[in-house]
Amino acid sequence: MIVRPRPGLLTILFAMRGSILPKVAPQVIAIAALSFLVVAVEQRHAEWFPVTAGIGPFTLVGLALSIFLSFRNGACYDRWWEARRAWGSLIVEMRGLARLLPALLPEPEHEALRRRALRRAAGFAHALHARLRGLDEAQALAPWLPPEDLAALERRPSGADAALTGLTRDLVEATRAGTLSDILFASLEHKIANLSAIQATCERIHGTPLPFAYTLLLYRTAWLYCLLLPFGLAGSLGWSTPIIAALVAYAFFGLDALGDELEEPFGTDANDLPLDALLHAADAAILDALGETGPEPPKADRFMLR
Repeated sequence: MIVRPRPGLLTILFAMRGSILPKVAPQVIAIAALSFLVVAVEQRHAEWFPVTAGIGPFTLVGLALSIFLSFRNGACYDRWWEARRAWGSLIVEMRGLARLLPALLPEPEHEALRRRALRRAAGFAHALHARLRGLDEAQALAPWLPPEDLAALERRPSGADAALTGLTRDLVEATRAGTLSDILFASLEHKIANLSAIQATCERIHGTPLPFAYTLLLYRTAWLYCLLLPFGLAGSLGWSTPIIAALVAYAFFGLDALGDELEEPFGTDANDLPLDALLHAADAAILDALGETGPEPPKADRFMLR
């Protein structure tokens, strides 16, 4: 994710970090080269272009394509924002557990249970982070769970589920032993249920992309439009055609590429969510409750925070 103060005019015109231009530069250059070729042929052999449709049809198609791209990008941004809200809620719930568990289990004889429960909560966040980033969940959980839980991970479809199951089991045992009342258990279980709902939200976004046919239709239409545009502009705009066609290609292909980044918000592209930084924020509260010192928060590398 790009985090930087709003740059000035000249800086924003030439900023490449976080820009979609490097991804669409080949398409833009190809359209500009085609436009240059079409204009050169039209200038030398105007008789080869006896009929021109003008820009009217391109205006109508371009307007429709712009609307479709806006709808797709709006849907992609909704996914990105829902993912951000889910991780914001995760941080809230983790801070709540870090505040409640020490308060509800303050006695020295509760220390083992308290620390185990806090570490399971942290393990959940790390396992979810690993799952969304395509990393090894067992490796992410290893510093947080007891060895016997790690040995059972192979039989579990999700490491995050395993961490929450262990946390619930610990709290149930504490309730049966009289350490926690039913009311206090219900309060803690509500937070665990919220964490499970957050996990389901993230997995739904991660595992359910936008319909491929819709993306393919827009991509093909954008290519056909940009390939045919020089033929409609060459007669009226002349040598200005490559510039105009390149700008249109940059806008359409750029919006399409930006939608691709926002559609999968858990990746490592410049405009994806900074999951490492969000995970550190969730960790900070747990480690503070454990009396441990965590690593330094991630810093932006040339304005990019992962």
